[in-house]
Amino acid sequence: MAERKSALSLEDLLECSHGRMFGPGNPQLPLPPMLMIDRITHISDEGGEYGKGQIIAEFDIKPDLWFFACHFEGDPVMPGCLGLDGMWQLLGFFLGWIGGQGKGRALGVGEVKFSAMVTPAVKKLEYVINLKRVINRKLVLGMADGIIKADGEVAFTISDMKVGLFGAGEQPA
Repeated sequence: MAERKSALSLEDLLECSHGRMFGPGNPQLPLPPMLMIDRITHISDEGGEYGKGQIIAEFDIKPDLWFFACHFEGDPVMPGCLGLDGMWQLLGFFLGWIGGQGKGRALGVGEVKFSAMVTPAVKKLEYVINLKRVINRKLVLGMADGIIKADGEVAFTISDMKVGLFGAGEQPA
């Protein structure tokens, strides 16, 4: 990637989904409908709660999103795992954005707490990720905490999520 933008549009994110942002074999986002991000409004390798970087992104909630029809019929709610996946997607994107090489893989999470439901009545999710530790050597690893807000109300609190980048033939341990 020639320049490191501090904000990215959906079109930028789709370039990453197609593997054109960081190059072949390097981090890429999933394609819709698994892409859980519509835009990154702020990304920096400085600042944030721990001084190691921060990502702020948004996902527009529409009543016709694929998961509402099946989770649950007559009682639609966004699966919590999809919110967590959106956070992992952003953390993996960050590792590519800082120049990390390899394919991204979620490695775990310390704790996830749900405090509000994401229903079709919600208009927008905001992801806020604060990097705690970033390693960009032979081992490429990001550790972070974050929150997901649903229309401004904290809906998820996530601690100690981890994403690593792995080269061809490497497997997460």
